[in-house]
Amino acid sequence: MSEKKRVLIWNEYRHEQINEKVKAIYPKGIHHAIGEGLGSGLEIGYATLEEDEHGLTEERLNETDVLIWWGHKAHREVTDEIVERVYKRVLAGMGLIVLHSGHFSKIFKKLMGTTCNLKWREADEKERLWVVAPGHPIAEGIGEYIELEQEEMYGESFEIPTPDELIFVSWFEGGEVFRSGCTYQRGQGKIFYFRPGHETYPTYYNEQIRTVIRNAVHWAAPTTRPAPNFGNRKPLEKLKSQQEV
Repeated sequence: MSEKKRVLIWNEYRHEQINEKVKAIYPKGIHHAIGEGLGSGLEIGYATLEEDEHGLTEERLNETDVLIWWGHKAHREVTDEIVERVYKRVLAGMGLIVLHSGHFSKIFKKLMGTTCNLKWREADEKERLWVVAPGHPIAEGIGEYIELEQEEMYGESFEIPTPDELIFVSWFEGGEVFRSGCTYQRGQGKIFYFRPGHETYPTYYNEQIRTVIRNAVHWAAPTTRPAPNFGNRKPLEKLKSQQEV
């Protein structure tokens, strides 16, 4: 790893080009708003769907410590070859942060092994994200809850595996609740799913949301511990079957 953690922010970058409301909120794209919220001390790059290989070449992924993923309209357009490439990098230790509607991305569903389906409603509702793991590093600097005046509702049941750690639980004005901050480990890679971030709301300018994503980057970054070895191995000690009688 380089001295600075290397973060690559992937965004399909469709809504901002075809929806004037989204374009007005995120004129440089959702990915740039997320990147600007990460602050200093990180090496930040960007990739979008329309680039060659979706901007996720082997070389670029091999140089990435943490990949942040935002997608919605174009999940099916991400090629299986690129999904497999990202999957292998996560297993090898690259961190992955999946945001909002990225729950339906091919890569997240592949890593979870489930449909990742849920309930949803877009009705300008208040969302209150309760911190249920206050000692977790992803929640560092956050009080008891984060309150968003307007967001899209996601509701249980959320068809995902039981999280390794549950950091946030959301309550919505309409009455639903949702597991909004979930961590997993797959192979050597750490994964964080974070719910907020519908494209028609300025969620990624909220300082508390930015703090959570920034914390998650540092949490998900690979360690310097060597990767485990697999396959046939010679014994560390002399076996009885090999000793002289």
